[in-house]
This record gives sequence, C-alpha cells and structure tokens, in this order.
Amino acid sequence: MNEFARAAIVTGASRGIGRAIALRLAEAGMRVAVCARSAAIMSAFDDPRIMPFQADVGDAGQVEALVNRVLERYGRIDAVVNNAGITRDGLLMRMNDVDWEQVLKVNLTGTFNVCRAVIRQMLKQRSGRIVNITSIVGVAGNAGQTNYAAAKAGIIGFTKSLAKEVASRQVLVNAVAPGYIDTEMTQVLNSQQKEAIVNMIPLGRVGRVEDVAELVNFLVSDANQYITGQVIHVDGGLAI
Repeated sequence: MNEFARAAIVTGASRGIGRAIALRLAEAGMRVAVCARSAAIMSAFDDPRIMPFQADVGDAGQVEALVNRVLERYGRIDAVVNNAGITRDGLLMRMNDVDWEQVLKVNLTGTFNVCRAVIRQMLKQRSGRIVNITSIVGVAGNAGQTNYAAAKAGIIGFTKSLAKEVASRQVLVNAVAPGYIDTEMTQVLNSQQKEAIVNMIPLGRVGRVEDVAELVNFLVSDANQYITGQVIHVDGGLAI
C-alpha cells in the first residue's frame, strides 16, 4: 500500500450507501478507515486498503479515539464522509423522547462530533474534503419522520456554516441528499409503497448505492477544487 496515498474516514459503513462509498474510495486509491456501531463492521470488508473500527459517532469520546487511531496509522486525514444514520419513524403525537433523541444524536450530533474531531487536522494540512450525507427528507420533509427530517435538515445548515468557516484553508464541505435508494433501510417498504415512489421519480427508477458513491468520490477527490457549501441531490429528479 502506498504510504503517501490520501486517507479517508467513512462512518456508517457496514452496509448500504456507506459500504458502497468506502469501496469506491478504496478503488480510487485511497486508504479508508470505516466505522459503525455494530461489531459486524469488523468483518464487513476483505480489502487491505480498508481499516475497520467499531465506534458510535454519537459518543464524542469514541470519535476522538477513532480519529487519533486513524492519524496514528495514516498520518493524515484528507476526506471524511459522514454517513452514519438511523431512523425511528412514527407520527409526532406518538413519538417518544428516546426515538427523538436517538435519531438526533446519531444523525446530527454524530456529524458534529466527527467534523469537530477532524477539522483541526484538516486546517493544519490546509486541505481536506468533508461530505455529509443528508436526505431528500431533510429538504422536503416526510410525514412520520419529523425526527429524521429535523436531523437531516440540521445537517444542511451545519454543512453550509462549516463550509464558510474553513474555506480560507482550502477545506471543502458539501452535503449529498439521496432520494429513494435501494438499501436495507428502504427495503422495509411494501410493493405498493415502492411503486408509488417510483411513479414520482422522473427517471422512472430507484437509485443505486453506486449512484451516491460516484458523486461522493468526485467531491472528495482532487478533481473538486471549487465546490463547497452545496447540497447536491441524488434522487432521479424526485425533488424537481
């Protein structure tokens, strides 16, 4: 492995979009540290370019330990992809405190914890790329997901603010908002629900995890020199 290769951290990488992003970055030649709360992350990859860690991004101490270990191993952090997220759906009048707080903690506070832990290193390097995975739900809202929508909308405001803070040091910060992507998280929908969603998508199909991974790969690459503070939809035109 090239010791001078660029290094990345991808959170929530044990499956779905996060896993696809980690594999794509490794394919592009990056050294990739991946993490998830589940112990399954330790056996989720069979690739010497990918180093797994079990960590809860909602816990600031665990995030600090993760970042320190990545720096010890790689000496630098060039890119971070905040993908870790959970859902606890339900109508607001029936939503309990735990379901609200857990979704905010993992999705929004987790993004904050990771960015805070890595930003000093990126400023020191005078380079870096951060991509925060939000959702079309954070843009348009969705009934039964007030907690998830609030967290994902919060990520958008967080992304734009951080982009302004660190632009002078050539650290670029963007958000990617997937629409309906075929993952384990969306496979819980029944066939009628899926058909209704597809009928609203101008491209006439659901998204693939690779559709998101390709965009993220570009945003964290050296090819991206002038895009920051943006929210880019990967939704087949759903939000049009």
